[in-house]
Amino acid sequence: MTFDISRRSVLMGGAAALGSFTLGRSKAMAQSPAALKIGFISPVSGPLAGFGQTDGYVLEQARQMLSGGITIDGVGHAIEILDRDTQSDPARAGQLARDLINNDGVDIMIAVSTPETINPVSDACEAAGVPCISTVMPWEAWYFGRGAKPGEPSPFKYTYHFGFGVDEFYQAYLSQWDLIETNKKVGVMYPNDADGNAIRAVLAPKLAEAGYEIVDPGAYETGTTDFSQQIRIFREAGVEIFNTFPIPPDFAAFWRQAAQQGLHRQVKIVQLAKTGLFPADIEALGGLGDGMASACYWHRDFPYISPATGLSGAELCDGYEAATGKQWTQQLGASLSAIDVAIAAMAAVDNPKDREAVAAVLPKLKAETIGGLVDFTSGPVKNVASGPIIGTQWKASEGGNFQFDYVITENATDRNVPVSGELKPYNG
Repeated sequence: MTFDISRRSVLMGGAAALGSFTLGRSKAMAQSPAALKIGFISPVSGPLAGFGQTDGYVLEQARQMLSGGITIDGVGHAIEILDRDTQSDPARAGQLARDLINNDGVDIMIAVSTPETINPVSDACEAAGVPCISTVMPWEAWYFGRGAKPGEPSPFKYTYHFGFGVDEFYQAYLSQWDLIETNKKVGVMYPNDADGNAIRAVLAPKLAEAGYEIVDPGAYETGTTDFSQQIRIFREAGVEIFNTFPIPPDFAAFWRQAAQQGLHRQVKIVQLAKTGLFPADIEALGGLGDGMASACYWHRDFPYISPATGLSGAELCDGYEAATGKQWTQQLGASLSAIDVAIAAMAAVDNPKDREAVAAVLPKLKAETIGGLVDFTSGPVKNVASGPIIGTQWKASEGGNFQFDYVITENATDRNVPVSGELKPYNG
């Protein structure tokens, strides 16, 4: 199969030239002397394994469709994707990146999912002068968490990130929370990590300005096992909305204790982020998972196509479920989007093995992906392209193949995404 997707996948801003990019086999094409190597780093095991669960399938699809290489301006290039598992360890993530750079000679790096993976990989790439594409963490935690300063020029030349930020959460939460009548008291439980600190510093004040009363017991350390103090504070304050950004094991421990102490009967909206993204997170809670409000950075109903594979969201998810017997997760589209962007970046230059040339083109890159348009020309800051956060809710399945359905309840940050259900109170 051959895709000629140059005019819909690689769009360059300003006066830059549009690359000619074809995927597939061509016996007549001139072959380049060396394969293009893409590093791919994600957490496949450890506490963050939910983010990497589907990456093996995504990589299999990408490798199949890229097996014939790509043709850029008439020159054929074989593609190799070298994937590595961080085991949810930031130190290991950085070391894996350095190994791929120094020992394997990757031409471009992809890092997906959470600051624990993305920031150390990005730092290694920046230091080594290797272009890096990352996604699935708040951009503020990536940008400011790595040393950039508000109002100052970006210190980054090689590392670029796309996806949601605090403003997308803010828009989605206001749109989502307006669907249910509450007293607007929000209990927040943000960890002492890059995600939690960025959210506390920016999102909580914005919610307060919008008329919500924020009840914050303070930052907690990842791995905490006793949440009695936080639960007591939330109960005494009468919070009816709860918002948190923990790793999955921490939330599971918290919510079981909250149920034992009666907090779950008081709260009307349980709004999760970082946890509650994947079916396994919710299934682990049993009946307590029904009605959890979440937010997705990708969903099978997104109306976009992957240029790298030709797959729609529904095709990607149906194929995953048929191959594994497991329910689809939103990480399928996010990881594939990163591959779409990396291929588009390499296709936008005459010599895709020239790291400096690829890095130079990234600020002007607009790439179509299975998650929508990634546009580095109009981000909130240099090196960042904005992406959506869409309000969702886990609802007990009525006759489906899996325990819960993942229902879209609002679409403030991407009106092209269809809303498929209504948010219901957690105890409704």
